[in-house]
Amino acid sequence: MKNNPESAKKRKMQYGQIQWKQIVRKLSPYTILKGIRYLKHFGPKEFWIRMHERFEPEEVPYADWYPLYVPGEEVLAAQRKKKWKDPVLLSVCVPVYKTPENYLRQMLDSCLEQTYPHWEMCIANGSPDDPAVRKVLREYAAADPRIRVRDLSENKGIAGNTNEAFAMASGVFICLLDHDDLLAPNALYETAAAVSRCPDCDLLYTDEDKIRSDTGEHYQPHLKPDYNPDLLRSNNYICHMLVVRRSLVRRAGGIREGFEGAQDYDFILRCTEMARRIVHIPEILYHWRTHSASTADNPASKMYAYEAGKRAIEEHLSRTGISGTVTLLPDYGFYRVKYPVQGEPLVSVIIPNKDQAEMLKTCIESLTRLTSWPSYEILVVENNSTSEEIFRCYREIAKDPRIRLLRYKKPFNYSAINNFAASRARGDYLLFLNNDVTVRDADWMSEMLGVCQRPDVGAVGAKLLYPDGTIQHAGCVIGMGGIAGAMFVDMPSERSGYLHKASILQDLSAVTAACMMTKKEVFLSCGGFEEKLTVAFNDMDYCLRLGERSLRVVYDPYACLTHWESRTRGAEDTEEKVRRFQSEIEYFRTRWIRILKEGDPCYNKNLSLSRWDYSLKPLPGMGSRRG
Repeated sequence: MKNNPESAKKRKMQYGQIQWKQIVRKLSPYTILKGIRYLKHFGPKEFWIRMHERFEPEEVPYADWYPLYVPGEEVLAAQRKKKWKDPVLLSVCVPVYKTPENYLRQMLDSCLEQTYPHWEMCIANGSPDDPAVRKVLREYAAADPRIRVRDLSENKGIAGNTNEAFAMASGVFICLLDHDDLLAPNALYETAAAVSRCPDCDLLYTDEDKIRSDTGEHYQPHLKPDYNPDLLRSNNYICHMLVVRRSLVRRAGGIREGFEGAQDYDFILRCTEMARRIVHIPEILYHWRTHSASTADNPASKMYAYEAGKRAIEEHLSRTGISGTVTLLPDYGFYRVKYPVQGEPLVSVIIPNKDQAEMLKTCIESLTRLTSWPSYEILVVENNSTSEEIFRCYREIAKDPRIRLLRYKKPFNYSAINNFAASRARGDYLLFLNNDVTVRDADWMSEMLGVCQRPDVGAVGAKLLYPDGTIQHAGCVIGMGGIAGAMFVDMPSERSGYLHKASILQDLSAVTAACMMTKKEVFLSCGGFEEKLTVAFNDMDYCLRLGERSLRVVYDPYACLTHWESRTRGAEDTEEKVRRFQSEIEYFRTRWIRILKEGDPCYNKNLSLSRWDYSLKPLPGMGSRRG
């Protein structure tokens, strides 16, 4: 994960590019007004940053990728011919209210085109006095008995209308579909297949994209991870398509009033709290239509929805017994949950060191001067230094009663050094810190500690920046670059990345131990870092072992530090180091072959493993716009 100067320079140039032709091509009176709204909301600087993020060139353009991704007619025909043993009945529930006729017909047609036949459509018509809507619904219901319509006496609002549709359902699972959106033709087939693979699942969700109402263009794919509670508290990433076991819908109480605009967010949070198993189907099966009045294309049109989303998260935290303060982020629909520290536990900061006196002094000076959390100790682990300068440094820093010097006299082994220090730490929490990391913000330690104290969390990682302000680490993906790699490397720190993932709290499979906090009890019970991994991938291995224990690894961007990366250890520049590195690659690959083959559950199979920016994975036969 080292910073190659040439590739870094290239990526920085790419991040600075912007497709002005694309902007001009998409200009219209509406997009100009939309831009003015965003300019007023974000201000000139933030607006400029977001415009660059929106229009800079894509590694693999979605417009080219999507036609090759969708299943062809032969695949769809084979799905239609499949004979299902004990097929599950799926109830597609749609609340309708004054839907434009063309949108309504397209939505209904997308259901009729499904390759899975065992479905019913339950439509609650909240606009019975709209003759055009009634005519279309009667026409389709007469043509296909699977389409059932209930004309309500009055419009009961989105919550009431949806609950009326739920009450009509007789299927084992309920699939939610908005009245102006579209299903991919294989949406229900893939849902039924997932249920057959996991019969005890209670909730399923799929990937999605957006479709322009005027042109039919597919854009902005949302390629999701498997169930990710911290991401869900940051944003309603599950959204569409949502499939819930009907018995769970009843237990959850259906859609609640009082959360208008975020009623689905509140419903999802309540259902996930009760579900036995949650299944993610990593296929783009739902198309969210955008037009000038839709939340998908004009987030500012429903500011009340974001306040309702905040309340939904707050009530979710209350129900689950978790203390946390929820705030809205400047990006619409995104939230921050700040977890307060309980009590005043001691944190043991472990810093391995060999020579590097100035670097160590800089690290410790920034830590002791800026850190606001008062209860910590620093364990500097001396490993075979030779310079007189470093021993003078040790004598100087030892005057601080919070600092202890430990001596590890065996050859360098990152895992063994940290395990040695952990066994001598007095704190209940261990914070592994490289000597080439410096503190930027005062509350970084308390921020990480508040998250790490949660009983479901095994480790917390920070956002790390290079000295030039670009990103060095925003969490790690297993399989990236072959084994594991950091995300958003070299992206300017003011950018938030794909769906703001560089800037929001979320669960990941791994984070770097250059700055990582974990519970001491958990660390020792896991056996610490694997000492066969002397330099590389020991942090990745530890995080994956936490995952085996159903403990979460959380990426926390609100703890942000500067990292000069691997200055002490140096490059892999000898035959012995290269041989050692290759052996550690093989050890990791053998131990974690399953996740390397099946894919990181916190990532998505349709995303690239050779780029750090959530680019699409090129499909067979595709080229790339970038080298």
